[in-house]
Amino acid sequence: MKRICVYAGSNLGEKQEYKKQAKELGKLLVKNNIELVYGGSCVGLMGEVANEVLINGGNVIGVMPSALFRGEIVHQGLTELIEVNTMHERKAKMSELSDGFIALPGGFGTFEELFEAVCWSQIGIHQKPVGVLNIENFYDPIIEMVNRAATEGFMNPSNQQLLVSAATADQLLDKLMNYERPELGAKWRQLENK
Repeated sequence: MKRICVYAGSNLGEKQEYKKQAKELGKLLVKNNIELVYGGSCVGLMGEVANEVLINGGNVIGVMPSALFRGEIVHQGLTELIEVNTMHERKAKMSELSDGFIALPGGFGTFEELFEAVCWSQIGIHQKPVGVLNIENFYDPIIEMVNRAATEGFMNPSNQQLLVSAATADQLLDKLMNYERPELGAKWRQLENK
């Protein structure tokens, strides 16, 4: 695994553990010779991960639409900043550059990026690991929702394994580095017996 894309909040959140684990993830990426690909901002949890990678001598590639430069505050110390025109281009470029995905706690933007990455895995656009850093059980409601979707028949139960979860950065990175894609059942369950 050469590069990991990290999706994270543009705010720090209310608990110190969020920032602590974001920084720990940054250190671990460098220790494992993994480059960071992320949204290019210097604020929030995303800024903390990027700063930690840079402080420890690692490479950071930021991808940001030019329209967001003022609002998100572009990180000025990146190894490389790739400017794109739209959010769609941003996500496509981040995916193209990465060998896996990690979502830290965040809001709508983080959730949207996470679900796009796991959805693309489900339908075969990529076969890269997708994980959530479930700090302080932040992602428990989403994991429960995914489980319920399978229980209620809206997705094949095998698809639940596409979303990897761990409570600490070291546990999650280990799971992603040793990821073996699950054998997926039919996406369209009505067509299984036809």
